[in-house]
Amino acid sequence: QVQLVESGGGSVQAGGSLRLSCAASGSILMINTMGWYRQAPGKQRELVATITRGGSANYADSVKGRFTISSDNYKNTVYLQMNSLRPEDTAVYYCNAAILLQGGVRFLEHWGQGTLVTVSS
Repeated sequence: QVQLVESGGGSVQAGGSLRLSCAASGSILMINTMGWYRQAPGKQRELVATITRGGSANYADSVKGRFTISSDNYKNTVYLQMNSLRPEDTAVYYCNAAILLQGGVRFLEHWGQGTLVTVSS
């Protein structure tokens, strides 16, 4: 089985910064894409940023220029550096990864349990 464990959430004032981490562990053969999604109260889950194994990153327009996604393939870990945070960034942030398990034949999507980010004005 696979576990994705997020850390780094918390409360910060507008304009502040936070860094989220997500480490994948278990019977992992390979990870293709890792990313971050978020869900604000009363809203649908939305993409924040993704990064491929080769390092290609993709961002939601709302976070471009403020958030940076990075990864460490050897540690099966993805990071999200969040700067210039705004109250509208308040949400539960979920880690996502497309993982090929040992003995598996295709990549499957896995989710973390989520970490809360609260930005006050």
